[in-house]
Amino acid sequence: MKLIDGKVLAANLRAEIAEKTAALKSQKGVVPTLAVVLVGEDPASVSYVTAKERACIEAGMNSKEIRLPADTPEDELVDLVSSLNADESVDGILVQLPLPKGINAKRVVDAISPAKDVDGFTPENAGRMLIGEECFLPCTPHGVIKLIEFSGMELSGKHVVVIGRSNIVGKPLAVLLSRKETNATVTLCHTGTKDIAAFTRIADVVVVATGCPGTLTGDMLKEGAVVIDVGVNRVADPTAAKGYRLKGDADFDSCARVASAITPVPGGVGPLTITMLLWNTLESATRKAT
Repeated sequence: MKLIDGKVLAANLRAEIAEKTAALKSQKGVVPTLAVVLVGEDPASVSYVTAKERACIEAGMNSKEIRLPADTPEDELVDLVSSLNADESVDGILVQLPLPKGINAKRVVDAISPAKDVDGFTPENAGRMLIGEECFLPCTPHGVIKLIEFSGMELSGKHVVVIGRSNIVGKPLAVLLSRKETNATVTLCHTGTKDIAAFTRIADVVVVATGCPGTLTGDMLKEGAVVIDVGVNRVADPTAAKGYRLKGDADFDSCARVASAITPVPGGVGPLTITMLLWNTLESATRKAT
């Protein structure tokens, strides 16, 4: 069984991103700039934003961090997004989700210019992705594709089962996998699927993204399948220093006994999400410079 190390792949891609960023700066005088908006003090969100800022700096990019109180009015947040849209020094805009109660996240995200939507969340980018036009690809699904390729699996003609139909991971991933350049056959399973195991047992690759530990177990896999675990769940563990440990949506031990390759949690998909955010920010700056 091969462990698909997301940290190694992310480091390789970030080195490539840093090299291209330096070239863009020296040749065009353009430094990619990511604006990150954080509303409130949600601990997980603060941690994510800090990691994104650090990643930007390491890649040679500028990070423009804007922190607002949790009681910021929705209209004020939309106005801020509009001002960032108009700011020529900003190449990418990311509004950290979830937003505090009382703020319509869809209205805020939809206010982001598609040209600066480096998360790939706006309806225009989602639509362009669906019909195969140039767009910013959503970061986690794009990272999953990179991980599968990194595992050595040739996706063309393979059967991939995606468990979970969220707008952030499951649905866009199913679209990306089925596009001609990837050319996989995709089955999308969800809470309405009567017998998920009937599909996973005939899959070459299983991607699980449900937010529920233990969704996928080894007896649900065919021998030699590749498993990509997107889930990151905090599970109480009094023996751990923080009182909890991180666990994926797949039961790692049982799946590892059957799979030919599997991602760990943590250290699998997670590092790729921020990496692909940097990828999109660089792409946005490069478009501006040409």
